[in-house]
Amino acid sequence: MTFLLVPVAYATNGNFSHGYGVVNKGMGGAGVAWSQDALAAATNPAGMNSVGNKFDFGVELFSPRRGYEVEGGPAGAPPEGTFYLREGSYRSRQESFVIPSFGYNKELDDGSTLGVSVYANGNNTDYSDDTYYGGDAGIDLRQVIIAPTYSWRLDDAYVFGVSPTLAYQTFEFSGVSQFAGLSSNGDRMSDRGPDQSWGYGLTVGWQGALSESLHAGLSYRTKMRMGKLNKYSGLLAEQGAFDIPASLTAGLAWQSANHNVLFDIQHIAFSDVRSAANRFLPNLQESRLGDAGGAGFGWKDMTVYKLGYQWEVRPTTSLRAGLNYGKHFIRDSEIFLNLMAPALPEWHYTAGLSEQISSKWRVNGVVYLAKKGVLTAPNPLGPGQILSTYMYQIAAGVSFTYSFGD
Repeated sequence: MTFLLVPVAYATNGNFSHGYGVVNKGMGGAGVAWSQDALAAATNPAGMNSVGNKFDFGVELFSPRRGYEVEGGPAGAPPEGTFYLREGSYRSRQESFVIPSFGYNKELDDGSTLGVSVYANGNNTDYSDDTYYGGDAGIDLRQVIIAPTYSWRLDDAYVFGVSPTLAYQTFEFSGVSQFAGLSSNGDRMSDRGPDQSWGYGLTVGWQGALSESLHAGLSYRTKMRMGKLNKYSGLLAEQGAFDIPASLTAGLAWQSANHNVLFDIQHIAFSDVRSAANRFLPNLQESRLGDAGGAGFGWKDMTVYKLGYQWEVRPTTSLRAGLNYGKHFIRDSEIFLNLMAPALPEWHYTAGLSEQISSKWRVNGVVYLAKKGVLTAPNPLGPGQILSTYMYQIAAGVSFTYSFGD
């Protein structure tokens, strides 16, 4: 359970990671049609069929930089029904996180495998100033997904995989206690400390050979039904519900003797999770916080494009590069609450390598940059005031792959 307690601060493709595992991240997260390590089930459970007997473990040093600025305010006393933020520039505190990864896969016979991949998503901010005049403010969302996976080969060209996924999440929100009068349960909306819940879902996948050099892949993960976060039943819609949205990924892999080019398209259905998708206004005016129609973060669905390249320099050495793009999912009108969750980077640039250091061991590395994303919009509760929030990220990681068996 130690893995589950490690702080998670992913927030790249929405609040999803841009990729899973050091190898996959080095290619911009592309890999639904071609898999290389035991984290494959995080992208496509069918991919476990081709990775062989492997144990993968790694660690990443992840550094998100995020903050916001407030300009303008009322000339005198704020009019009734408005809410202005304090002018100035503010930066979230903790900026370094250590994140582990884990995967295991074993071949059962010539056509099937059994394994498990463990991966994470999340979002985090931590402001020391009174963002909403309610003391220290921030969000801490951590999600860990455990995916036991069975894959089987139908014939030489087609492979299928299934992962009955189990998810664990923790959630904490602070600094908005002054909105208690707008809540269905003002005692359960802010500064309640961390809460946790478990949930479940299902991921299915397929990989197939279209020709000798061209392969395709498809993976679908259902919405993960999470238990209620009761400490925040007065904040999150549906009395504390925060499900993990469904996602669909399709892609191609072109391969030659020394070169591999991958392209994936992923769609993430944030709009099907009310606490994530409900708009701030007019929901705040029509329903109480915590009700099914209560205000949320106003997140849109997100479509992500992933391009990856791998060059086999020599039999023991692989070099990688990747590009990942997804227009951010926050509308201008939703900036007020999203000062706490500025998942704004759209472009990710990645590079990686692998070196076979013995017959059994391989070491993998990755570095990446998520280009600064900025959102500037009027304060919906403070006419004349301008809010601006930003995020960019840098990270580096290393993992080790152990191959066992014959």
